[in-house]
Amino acid sequence: MTKAIRISTTGGPEVMEYVEVEVGAPGPGEARVRNFACGLNFIDVYFRTGLYPLPLPAGLGMEGAGVVEAVGAGVTDLKVGDRVAYAGRPLGAYAEVRLMPAAALVKLPDAISFETGAAMMLQGLTVQYLFRRTYRLQGGETILFHAAAGGVGLIACQWARALGVTMIGTVGSDAKGALAKAHGCTHVINYNTENFVERVKEITGGQGVPVVYDSIGNDTFFGSLDCLSPLGMMVSFGSASGPVPPFSLNELASRGSLFITRPSLMNYTAKREDLLVMSSELFGMVESGKIQIEINQRYALKDVAQAHIDLEARKTTGSSILLP
Repeated sequence: MTKAIRISTTGGPEVMEYVEVEVGAPGPGEARVRNFACGLNFIDVYFRTGLYPLPLPAGLGMEGAGVVEAVGAGVTDLKVGDRVAYAGRPLGAYAEVRLMPAAALVKLPDAISFETGAAMMLQGLTVQYLFRRTYRLQGGETILFHAAAGGVGLIACQWARALGVTMIGTVGSDAKGALAKAHGCTHVINYNTENFVERVKEITGGQGVPVVYDSIGNDTFFGSLDCLSPLGMMVSFGSASGPVPPFSLNELASRGSLFITRPSLMNYTAKREDLLVMSSELFGMVESGKIQIEINQRYALKDVAQAHIDLEARKTTGSSILLP
């Protein structure tokens, strides 16, 4: 028997239970992984609350790093003892040991620790597809990125700097603004004391930006549209403040024939060859030192409720991990 977090109903942090589970032998195409660290992400809250529905009872968590304990029939590119990391479905990363589709696992370079691997996969792969595939950034561009001091945000700050991109980032406090700037964000806007639309227009000389990356959702959506230059792209990749309200497509036309997309990491990594290319680029950025993963919060797996409370209260910065 091993320990894991399970939910049998949706709701607040209290619905997460620290229970004993039995993990059997891996089936065909599967691997059994002993997690040394598990990632903590806001999408976990969406599943816990029911914003993103899932069959119950269920595990939570989409990201982890550990060692392969066993492989099932047909698995040829992994072996017992391999260091691996993963991000994405199936849910269940909040666990000491779990079964995973082998195709979802990537080998973790020796130079990257388990903690760093667990803290960077979902957030780092998110930045990779946002910056390199959803809207492929070019040096010299100016972008708007909300929640610049969060886990995804701090990676984005560094990646933008490495690409020669001017990043305008929104934050919730002056301390978070200083953190974002220290990681490469060119301009920071405290949305609690400043109007971010007015500041973006001021910074860009009234031109706006070609792309906005918005994980906040309800509170920032229409303001984000107002920050775009004509033919600009709105990338809505999260709903931290609640889902985006229904809107008319005419809102896009009236602001300059804007584009909008709602991407998902699961779609971008659905093909293993894409996952390997994306992971390789992320690992290269980390190994080169161009991106440093900031793990600013560590919690014991059994204390996951407190971790979610802190996450929802926006008390966290950088990445957070759970330790089995």
